[in-house]
Amino acid sequence: MCGIAGLIAPTLSPEQREVAVTRMIDCQSHRGPDDRGIFSHASATLGMCRLAIIDPAHGRQPMQSADGRFALIFNGAIYNYRELQAELRAEGHAFRTNCDTEVLLAAYAQHGTACLKRLRGMFAFAVWDTREQTLFAARDPLGIKPLYYARVPGTGLVFASELNALLASGLVAREIDPVSVGEYLAWFSVPAPRTIYRGIVNLPPGHCLTAQADGRVKTEPWWRLPAPAPASGTAQNYTDFTRGLRAQLEDTIRAHQVADVPVGAFLSGGLDSTAIVGLMTKTGASRLKTFSLIFGEADFSEQQSARLAAQTFGTDHHEDVLTGERVARDLPHILASYDQPTGDGINTFYVSRAAKAGGVKVALSGLGGDELFGGYPSFRDLPRLAGLLPWWRRLPARPRRFLVERLQNLNSSRARKLADFLSHARDLHELASLQRRVLPEAARLSLLSPEARQMTARLGPNHPMLDDFVHDLMGADAFQIISAWEMRTYMADVLLRDSDVFSMAHSLELRVPFVDARLLEWLWPQRTGFKRDPRMPKRALADAVADLVPAAIRQRAKRGFTLPFAHWMKRELRPFLDETFSAASLDRCPWFDALPVQEMWRRYLAGDDPRAWSRVWTVAVLIAFANRPARA
Repeated sequence: MCGIAGLIAPTLSPEQREVAVTRMIDCQSHRGPDDRGIFSHASATLGMCRLAIIDPAHGRQPMQSADGRFALIFNGAIYNYRELQAELRAEGHAFRTNCDTEVLLAAYAQHGTACLKRLRGMFAFAVWDTREQTLFAARDPLGIKPLYYARVPGTGLVFASELNALLASGLVAREIDPVSVGEYLAWFSVPAPRTIYRGIVNLPPGHCLTAQADGRVKTEPWWRLPAPAPASGTAQNYTDFTRGLRAQLEDTIRAHQVADVPVGAFLSGGLDSTAIVGLMTKTGASRLKTFSLIFGEADFSEQQSARLAAQTFGTDHHEDVLTGERVARDLPHILASYDQPTGDGINTFYVSRAAKAGGVKVALSGLGGDELFGGYPSFRDLPRLAGLLPWWRRLPARPRRFLVERLQNLNSSRARKLADFLSHARDLHELASLQRRVLPEAARLSLLSPEARQMTARLGPNHPMLDDFVHDLMGADAFQIISAWEMRTYMADVLLRDSDVFSMAHSLELRVPFVDARLLEWLWPQRTGFKRDPRMPKRALADAVADLVPAAIRQRAKRGFTLPFAHWMKRELRPFLDETFSAASLDRCPWFDALPVQEMWRRYLAGDDPRAWSRVWTVAVLIAFANRPARA
């Protein structure tokens, strides 16, 4: 795991480029405190800072191929590097290290861009071809590792693992994009390829980039979801399916434990994290270190379930008590670590800190289980609503408008979300595209300044990737459609992005075994009736690990992991929020209309909707983010 950065700029001298790249590496040094390096050739300069996980004593970057043609910088982990190394040796490659970086470099030298289909892991990497004077960069299929880039005025390209690093280069303006503000208010984050800053691009998951020395840039997808039609070799009965799923789960767990440093796990006490820990112990991990967050508010704490799991598997279990007072005290540090504003992720910040303090350098997380195995209410609710939409659309316009207005005026977040569905969705895809909306459309537009409102309204209420996804998922069934939307929106743009930022803020490599392309490609064509039981969400996962996970955890109703923010915002966090929603703070947010934003905060203080906190917190984070002092 590393932080990578690079600059292609024919108009700048090598010394000027190296100053800019050094600034970027310094800014993201928390991503790789163990080593650093810089490489320059012709119009390109590459840099990295390394968190040494595999073959820590070697694997220095940037790394050059034996013939000097290719120079590589790489952030991530290639879990099948030993298999690839054996294949490449048979093809004549010699290796000086036992590091996945050198294997990736050799794979690119041997196969070119076709090497991407051979890689199993999480990655964002860039290769400079000294002969052709071109840069090639790519992200992993599902978007675990990030890569951001921007055009350098004149000709050229600058890229890095973090937005803060790009700003530190001195080549990119720190200008918040009003259109991105509108999208952030809708989705908890800014969907790729847009970012919160004007002119900075988030390379989407499963995409690659080619940049010429003259500044021309081309991006394209290199990985797509599997074809939805059943493939040969799919399970013919449920017993064979759960047996095959168990083999796939053990396979991904073995792969994700590949490391030459201590590996631990996050353990919330839910089915996903408990299954991960159980499979880790089953596949050979001994006296595993596990880490949980607990709260004084009993309704939010899963302490007993986590302790049961830890006792069952004999782990060295660590609990970190999180309070509103502690979050309030740490907010300046948390906000400083933000790459972009987000309405989520503080739990990952703290459990990553606990894992690092507990002596591990790598931790596994259960992230992705809900998306793969149908754990979210969307898998139940959206197909039902989609079935009613044709009947709803046949009603005359006046009663439809009347009902929508009644729903919008109720003091209920659920009612307002239903109003958005009924107003804007025509089919399952459009329902899925709206599913992760934070603020209803009318509320979102009301918070924006007239100019920002006009720009945002032109884009419409649906997710920006709606048209592309409709074509990509042609022929998919309802389960696949919802799973794909959950993976590409909430998982990729919120959960994975936040997990990367907040784990790397503590120099911890976070791995997500459920977010594995090989596992997904096996699971995708299997019968939906095997993958999902309407009476029991995630039954397939529970049955596949029934011999490992205690029945009390397998049979427990799903609980979403939520911090007690609804309580803290009216107590310990209130001074921060009062200041954040003040006139002076909002003066520095020209894309907001201050009066409705302040009214939103007042209504929250006076109301009792338990779901409203996330909307208010999302807005507050954006304001606080915009008010952060510029880094030197």
